[in-house]
Amino acid sequence: MNLTLQQLTLLNYRNIAECTIEFSDKINCFVGNNGMGKTNLIDAIYHLSFCKSRLNPIDAQNIRHGSEVFMIQGEYLRGEQTEVINCGVKPRVKKQFSRNKKRYTRMADHIGFLPLVIISPADEALIKDGSEERRKFLDIAISQYDANYLASLTAYNTALTNRNALMKEEVEPDSTVLEIIEMQMEQAATYIYARRREFIDMFTPLFEKYYQAISQSHEEVTLNYVSHLAKPQPLTEQLKEVYLRDRILGYTTRGSHKDDIEIFINSHPIKHTASQGQNKTTLIAMKMAQFSLLKQHCSATPLFLLDDIFDKLDANRVAHIINIVSGDEFGQIFITDTNRLHIDQLLQHADCPARLFLVDNGEITPQN
Repeated sequence: MNLTLQQLTLLNYRNIAECTIEFSDKINCFVGNNGMGKTNLIDAIYHLSFCKSRLNPIDAQNIRHGSEVFMIQGEYLRGEQTEVINCGVKPRVKKQFSRNKKRYTRMADHIGFLPLVIISPADEALIKDGSEERRKFLDIAISQYDANYLASLTAYNTALTNRNALMKEEVEPDSTVLEIIEMQMEQAATYIYARRREFIDMFTPLFEKYYQAISQSHEEVTLNYVSHLAKPQPLTEQLKEVYLRDRILGYTTRGSHKDDIEIFINSHPIKHTASQGQNKTTLIAMKMAQFSLLKQHCSATPLFLLDDIFDKLDANRVAHIINIVSGDEFGQIFITDTNRLHIDQLLQHADCPARLFLVDNGEITPQN
């Protein structure tokens, strides 16, 4: 099912005072200097899919300075159906989030309705930083097509928080309470592991395909999913083994919250050997593979947001990326860049409908 954002209206969102924008159903480009509002515009689109800002999860801090409320409205075409999503935030008032004027009672019920994949400079943490970033990558992807996964993740994190609290207590924890919490952890973790394992198995060949298509090289990229749940030993037994250590440390050292994805180029860990271009290519290939997998499993084709991603890539790699995303496999795309010439060349080579917007101090001006 096709998904397109036809119109976006913003009021007092970050540095954007007010705007209404109509989009192309294929490629939409935003050009402007850094700090002008391009990323804020992309963030507003992200907000409508995930019920929160990617830049600042504290809603009230996304209200434009000097204003008292922000509002985001998106008018989408989802298959044959028009869907209007509204989000409104006022300090000290519960967030309003609605679909076709019907307010959501649980934000989690909206996740996956408007699937979305984003690539931005902040995503370099996926390659360079610790395992938390790669787990987040898995969680954001799987939660968009599996509501049970999101519920299991919530249950696991609640149980983990409770166990960590027991590990910090000076007195010995009640053994019955501890056993119940660890059983809750294992039940949720078993489902989380199965879904993450399934995702990685489907994801890896797609990732390898896109890496080769972008780099046009003979580099071999591989992934390895690491989890305590891969062991035949139940998690409850593993937690008993590390109980004394966890009591000394004051936190839980086994479980789904320690999962990781190891990334290798030519059998070497990417963190130690990759160039900037290889890191960027890996990141983009991972996000393209995520898009492809979500397209297969979600009820609608995801939106694809590319926020200032072409820095540190040579012209050939940029050309291959544009060639890929402008093809039939990808749906509606939003691209930001500081370089007008770069965008003009991009649009010249993209044989599909496109719109260009200039962004200057929070004002968005269409150019065609």
